[in-house]
Amino acid sequence: MPLDGLGKVPLVMGILNVTPDSFSDGGRYTRVSAALERAREMVEEGADIIDVGGESTRPGAQPVPLEEELRRVVPVVEAIRAELDVPISVDTYKSEVARAALDAGAVMVNDISGLRFSPDMADVVAEHQAHVVVMHMKGTPRDMQKNPYYDDVVEEVKGFFSERLEFLQSMGVDLERVLLDPGIGFGKRVEDNLALIRGIPRFLDLDRPVLIGPSRKSFIGDILGLPVEERLEGTLAAVSVAVFLGATVVRVHDVLAARRAVDMAWALKMGSRFNVQGSALVGRAKG
Repeated sequence: MPLDGLGKVPLVMGILNVTPDSFSDGGRYTRVSAALERAREMVEEGADIIDVGGESTRPGAQPVPLEEELRRVVPVVEAIRAELDVPISVDTYKSEVARAALDAGAVMVNDISGLRFSPDMADVVAEHQAHVVVMHMKGTPRDMQKNPYYDDVVEEVKGFFSERLEFLQSMGVDLERVLLDPGIGFGKRVEDNLALIRGIPRFLDLDRPVLIGPSRKSFIGDILGLPVEERLEGTLAAVSVAVFLGATVVRVHDVLAARRAVDMAWALKMGSRFNVQGSALVGRAKG
């Protein structure tokens, strides 16, 4: 299913971690049947995109071998593609996983490295004419939270995006299919994460859609003094502000609550009352 509506209304990307060790929901969806059931639930709750990830990228996470990531991801993508008319994104920085997932039916690559870790990733994206999320991260998941520092985090991340866009264009990637993610929680301090959300209008100067992923992140816990399982309200506040400031996609665990927050924030921004969800890319079960 193509992402024809990208940029017209704010979209909700539902997180589907098929990992045993993700910071929030690790181990819940490692079986294909459980992952497919969760995908169904998220579509019913209003997800416009399902983002399938087979490697945890929480701070300090260890890399997953290629064959193991393929084993986790590809059957889930195939199962979702066979049953649901919903765009599928694959959350990976490995070009081999991206290629296999795209061949299995995914239409988007969500790369936390900004296409820096795998030299063939840009070629894979270009060959498949896929959408791609370019995320900013300082360092790697293993060391990204070891004393990160920025003089002006918004300007530095914006400069990174500019460089990446030039690179992608040189590699034959259609820039109309590129989304920018400032990488909330990836090598950032609390104040950096707040600045990046507030700085969304500056990223829009690059004329590309912005994706924001604040869901259950540690900066919310630091501000509110709450554990992971109690960060829903903080997540919804961040999501609402992001949409009001111009974010096109929000990446979340709690789809139903986020869908309602997104639709309300969009109505406030546009000053009109209408069925936002009905005009978004909400999937339907086949048959």
